[in-house]
Amino acid sequence: MDPSRDATDRFLPRFDAAGLLTAIVVDADRSTLLMVAHMNEEAIARTRATGQAHFWSRSRQALWRKGETSGNGLTVVEMRVDCDQDALLLRVRPAGPACHTGRRSCFYRRVEVDGGLTFLDDDAQG
Repeated sequence: MDPSRDATDRFLPRFDAAGLLTAIVVDADRSTLLMVAHMNEEAIARTRATGQAHFWSRSRQALWRKGETSGNGLTVVEMRVDCDQDALLLRVRPAGPACHTGRRSCFYRRVEVDGGLTFLDDDAQG
C-alpha cells in the first residue's frame, strides 16, 4: 500500500507493468455493471478530454472509443479511482447496448453450482 496515494487529492494513476488500469463501467442511472475493460494513459486522457469512454484493447493492441463502430457510445458522467489508484470506476450513460453481443451488459450469464451457465434477460442483468 502507498499511503501517499491513499491520502492525496491528486490523480496519480498506478499502471501495471503493461501500462494499464482496470476500468469497471456501470450505468450511472441504473447502477448496472456494464463491462470491464482496460485503460492506458492515452485512453484516460481522451476520455477526460471528450467525455466519451476510450479503452485499450489488449487483443488488438490499439486504443478504441466505445461505440466508434456500433454507435453505442458511453458518455462518462463520473470517473472515480480506487484507494491505491490502480483501478477506475466509470459511471456512464450508454447510448445502447454495452456488450458487443448486443446485450445491455457484458455480464449476461450466471455461473451455476454445477458449472453450467444460465442466460439472464436484460432486467436480470442489473
